Amino acid sequence: MSAVPRLKPYAGPALLSYGFRPFFLLGSLWAGLEVLAWMPILHGDMSIPTALSARDWHVHELLYGYLPAVIAGFLLTAIPNWTGRLPLLGQPLAVLVMTWLAGRYVVTFSGSIGWKGAMIVDGAFLVLMTGAVVREIVAGKNWRNLMIAALLGLLAIGNFGFHLEAHFDGIATYSTRAGIAVVLMLIMVVGGRIIPSFTRNWLMRQGPGRLPAAFDRLDVACLALSGASLAAWCIVPEAPVTGAALLAAAIANGVRLARWAGERTLADRLVLVLHIGYAFVPLGFALGGLAAFDLVMSSAGIHAWTAGAMGIMTLAVMSRASLGHTGRPLVASPALQVVYALAALAAVARICAALHSDWNGPLLYLAAMAWVAAFLGFGALYAPLLCRSKRASTAGGRSW
Repeated sequence: MSAVPRLKPYAGPALLSYGFRPFFLLGSLWAGLEVLAWMPILHGDMSIPTALSARDWHVHELLYGYLPAVIAGFLLTAIPNWTGRLPLLGQPLAVLVMTWLAGRYVVTFSGSIGWKGAMIVDGAFLVLMTGAVVREIVAGKNWRNLMIAALLGLLAIGNFGFHLEAHFDGIATYSTRAGIAVVLMLIMVVGGRIIPSFTRNWLMRQGPGRLPAAFDRLDVACLALSGASLAAWCIVPEAPVTGAALLAAAIANGVRLARWAGERTLADRLVLVLHIGYAFVPLGFALGGLAAFDLVMSSAGIHAWTAGAMGIMTLAVMSRASLGHTGRPLVASPALQVVYALAALAAVARICAALHSDWNGPLLYLAAMAWVAAFLGFGALYAPLLCRSKRASTAGGRSW
């Protein structure tokens, strides 16, 4: 992994000095505020002037709103490490941030603006991000990461598809599953790099013992099987062959996770939370496979992936990167550990709400409030850190 490049001379706001700063802050705040608004909308106590159905607005603003912000923050910070090129900052970064904010506005008020205009403005962010990522990877000749650029491009296409499907069919189903599948593949690709890497780095400073397995053919096979099963799930989620493929992918991802020696990381919460977040990937595959055979509700697997894997992994990555790139020690404070616990509680409660219909209402409310507390808590905890200039590093290790 290349060393972090020196920054360009910059005298503007600290918030625009690196990609992770605005996008991690805004993404976490939007994740919390969106769900906070969703609960009264769900119960008919509040309405918003969107052209989307209430369900589609909720799904879109998490899947194609908050998640792309966090992905952008990660990529704009990680790619300079991968390529050795200077990071995006200042005015170009501000343009990306304003484009993302404009997307949140036009989608929410698309009933007045019009769905076509909202689609164009909202879709612009992922198009610009994909272009920026491709440019940096090509300029840095970092060909191994073209897959990540391709996945980001697929997410951009899925976003346009969401608007089109919602308008013409009344509800976006295929594009919802496609977006979930793409983000899951990003988690499996990137998680397969950073989780064993960070685990190994920490364990090398501990006593002797088992270390994470190196990336090998098993990982390649797991990614191929996962991608194929997700493709089938996007098209025919209830087919028996899809169920069998999802269950096979669950086993493969479970074996993959077990090879990373997560049981030895209990003392380092920043590393442990990555293993916990990834554990919801095979759980989602397993529940999705059972749903294909009509044994559980399909929303159980979906929320294992979204509330569980995506929610916990984004908090884990945002917190670690923010600490490392602002010169703070790579240690999870008690307050941050509470944020992690709340996110895990939200995921478990949301899955259980889908599995136990008699307790759906209370569990759904618990999941929503725990999610809101986790993401707004992260925003409150990290806003001062993200808005201030970097201090001399005391991290004692790479953030990625």
